[in-house]
This record gives sequence, structure tokens and C-alpha cells, in this order.
Amino acid sequence: MKPALAAVRRASPAVLVLAALALSACPRTLPLIPVQIGGVEFRVEVARSEEEKKRGLMHRRSLGERSGMIFVYEADEHLSFWMKNTTLPLTLAFLSREGEILQIEELKPLSLKPVTSMRAARYALELPLGSLQRLGVRPGDRVQLPADFP
Repeated sequence: MKPALAAVRRASPAVLVLAALALSACPRTLPLIPVQIGGVEFRVEVARSEEEKKRGLMHRRSLGERSGMIFVYEADEHLSFWMKNTTLPLTLAFLSREGEILQIEELKPLSLKPVTSMRAARYALELPLGSLQRLGVRPGDRVQLPADFP
């Protein structure tokens, strides 16, 4: 028997539960896509499943300057987000199916106050706080999504 497997078999159930909890808190690797905003490329993670969308950027300690996450929905709907367990200040943009920016919001770390789209949106894009403002991007501008997206 391999030493690692033998150690697992000798471990108490409590140790195994703690190990499983620690692994579940680790960020999962999601696919990355390039998006162009105001002439600048960002590489964003794609959250498609309910579990991925629920976890979002929770428990992250940092986010690259040109990084973020895009949340993909099957149909246009009024979307609502909060910052539970998210310590990073973020900018949230609600997008149409074509990538038009419908609304931009600044999200405060750990806030439980929901931020809801005023119009039905297909995507929500989270970026480091102030990213869109620094680029002079406003509602009505477009985020260039990959041709084969979603």
C-alpha cells in the first residue's frame, strides 16, 4: 500500500472532514476568456453552473488588474448580486446578449445589500473596482466577447 493511501486509511473521520472542507474552500479553476473593453483586454473566468455562480469571487484574496469573472445566464433576466464572503471591492457591469453595458455598479466588500439590474441582462461582469471608470467606459458602450461565446 502506498504511504499516502495508508495515511488516509489511518486518519480519523474528523481529520477527513476537515481536509474536505479545506479543499472545498480552494478556488476552482474555471475557463478563461479574453474580453475587450475600451480597447483593453481582460482575461475573465466564466461562471456557468449554479454552483460556480453562487461561489463567484468569494474567498479570493486578490484579483489581477485585468482579471475578473463573467456570469452567464441562459436567457435575459433581472439579475441580483451581493458581496457575501467577498472581500475584494468590485465593479459590476450588467450586459446584454450582444455585450452592451446596461448598467455599472460599484460593490462594497462583504455587503449583503443586493444590487439588481434595472433591465433584463444576459451576463454580469465583475472586475476590480474602478476598472471601467479608469477606461472611461459607460453604459451603452460594448464589451467585445469572443465570437463563439457563450
